[in-house]
Amino acid sequence: MRDREAATPGLEGRRLSTKETAELLGVKPETVYAYVSRGQLSSRRDPGGRGSTFDAKEVEALARRNRRETSGNSSSSTSGELSVRTRITLIDKDRYYFRGVDATELAARYSYEEIAEWLWTGELRPGVTFTAPEASVTVARRAVDALPEHSGPTDRLRVAAIAAAAADPLRFDLSEDAVLGTGRTLIPTLVAALPPLRHDHRDEGPLAHRLWGRLSGRTPDDVSLRVLDTALGLLVDHDLAASTLAVRVAASARAHAYAAVSAGLGVLEGPLHGAASGLAHRLLLDVLDLGSAAPVVADELRAGRRVPGLGHRLYPGEDPRARALFTLLEDMPGAAPALAAARDIVTTTARHTPLHANVDLALAVFTVSSGMSASAGETIFAIARTAGWIAHTLEEYEERPLRMRPSGRYVGERPPQPLPGPLGR
Repeated sequence: MRDREAATPGLEGRRLSTKETAELLGVKPETVYAYVSRGQLSSRRDPGGRGSTFDAKEVEALARRNRRETSGNSSSSTSGELSVRTRITLIDKDRYYFRGVDATELAARYSYEEIAEWLWTGELRPGVTFTAPEASVTVARRAVDALPEHSGPTDRLRVAAIAAAAADPLRFDLSEDAVLGTGRTLIPTLVAALPPLRHDHRDEGPLAHRLWGRLSGRTPDDVSLRVLDTALGLLVDHDLAASTLAVRVAASARAHAYAAVSAGLGVLEGPLHGAASGLAHRLLLDVLDLGSAAPVVADELRAGRRVPGLGHRLYPGEDPRARALFTLLEDMPGAAPALAAARDIVTTTARHTPLHANVDLALAVFTVSSGMSASAGETIFAIARTAGWIAHTLEEYEERPLRMRPSGRYVGERPPQPLPGPLGR
């Protein structure tokens, strides 16, 4: 909707001095020039004086925008957490929604690519599949193949994204159509850049089918492919997770879409985010090896570590993503032992603290049952979330530039301090 706030009387057609502009915006004069440097205000040199003047109508529009963002976007004085307006994902109690539609129902009915399109455009494109330009894939594979053997999945994906960006001379086009095109080609490029584990693997069909051959050397059955596709759809987005916030900061600075995705991949590698499923994977293997969760959970608690795969700060009850995956895993061939181990972990830990299984544990059951490595969950997470990052990049490009710029609260020594002398004297 258009802004219907009444205009301030007497400002139409006027030029304002720096002092008047600062007063109207409620900021210091130096902040006015910061707005100019960011492209949020235009200035004109006053021919009769030494200062600059500003269009009153433009200043008033900026003031209105700032007032809206102060009330709707700023961090709460009570919670101290950053709050950003978004139309993408809503998390409410023990459910979450993509553009107002239950995300678990979307993942149950539609493919990963279809959900990505819904997130980006608000429209469903039945049967859509993403394909990558051969030139982009060639460059990305060459870059990934040059990495050391011990490189992790996020290393490979980050290098593939950078290589794909370098191969795209139009990457600085931030228009909606261009960014959508980037999303539709970057995601399959990331998948194609990963080394296949099967010699007979072919890059055809839905993205989940292409990804399987890079995660497992086994021949997939229909149920297993369905679980993988559903996992991708469930993990597409999850509000402002740490990696998504990094993406929005990059987009706020008008970094191109490849760079914004690279920012997200950099944060995703942390053990508290995308790599968490790997910890749950190893925990499950330990439980399967010992035949009981009790000694494994005891070791975790004795070391002062939280048990991987349990609890989520946004869900007081069960993680809806875990619930959806566990339902599908019940019908997956060979998943019964890992499912039993996961239940044992939850039951054993409940004696100490009542925590529900989260999506990392469900993802670990899938990767263990599919003969995948511990890092496979991280790969699934990263590929899935790239679609959400593209959605947040598109949304952030609609906001004013560089709004993701909090002020630091300096707590160091107060100046002036004496100039430090050389060491060793």
